[in-house]
Amino acid sequence: MELGIIGLGKMGGNMAERLRRGGHTIVGYDRDPALSDVGSVEELVERLSPPRAVWVMVPAGEATAATIHSLGETLQAGDVVVDGGNSHYVDDQKHGEELAAKGIGFVDCGVSGGVWGLENGYALMVGGDDDTVKRLMPIFETLKPAGDFGFVHSGKAGAGHFVKMVHNGIEYAMMQAFGEGYELIEASDLVTKVPETFLSWQEGTVIRSWLLDLLNRALAEDPELDDLRGYANDSGEGRWTVQAAVEHAVPLPAISASLFARFASRQDESPAMRVVAALRKQFGGHAVEAAGDDGDSPGADVTPPAV
Repeated sequence: MELGIIGLGKMGGNMAERLRRGGHTIVGYDRDPALSDVGSVEELVERLSPPRAVWVMVPAGEATAATIHSLGETLQAGDVVVDGGNSHYVDDQKHGEELAAKGIGFVDCGVSGGVWGLENGYALMVGGDDDTVKRLMPIFETLKPAGDFGFVHSGKAGAGHFVKMVHNGIEYAMMQAFGEGYELIEASDLVTKVPETFLSWQEGTVIRSWLLDLLNRALAEDPELDDLRGYANDSGEGRWTVQAAVEHAVPLPAISASLFARFASRQDESPAMRVVAALRKQFGGHAVEAAGDDGDSPGADVTPPAV
């Protein structure tokens, strides 16, 4: 297929590369001219043959809304827009309606895989009507991991980002559980081999997982995690998950507690939150703060990441 991609950062750039390796024609635009194939959104649209498909991979909120609005003014009926960022599902519904009024299709796609997705593939959670999703399947098939898993058409517009939101809420709770377990083991006078304990769990236990593998990778690099400050930001999905739980009267005690623990990490140093910070760096390449950093230094993770 031919696809335009707007936003060529950590995720968008790697996705573009994976698609090119898969034989697709990619036209990319980014605010950084060094990353772009074209000089503007308008030029990107001109370079694509109708019916066009454009994938938006920019930070959720105002940046995504402005980009989709611009595409709505530039694209033609029959074209389609994919929002692959971490947008709130309620925004997807608004964007879908806005584009539908102009005959432009809309698909929301939650993407998981972090900095490892280029080689391993991305888990994709998609919302939209059947015909539009089917049209984009060559793109989805190339982005997803090989095999039967890693893709789901979850439902209508908004469904993709809804399940990605819940996915990230579950991720919060799993990371917090590993962090709390680490802190308790480290506090015991009986245990003298903390990293070795976690390493032993990689095989044969019911908690073996990719997150455990990444934790062991982090402990191998820094056994005491002394190089990290116990500060972990939240990128939005955890808050939205808890808000949705309130709206649907669904109890989420573990996910809610893990979100509040991240809030606490910004006030008090915590070994558990050093684990969470290390894991975010390992799977997503997120910025972390060095031990002793007061959070005001350049590069501190003070704004939500794009994905």
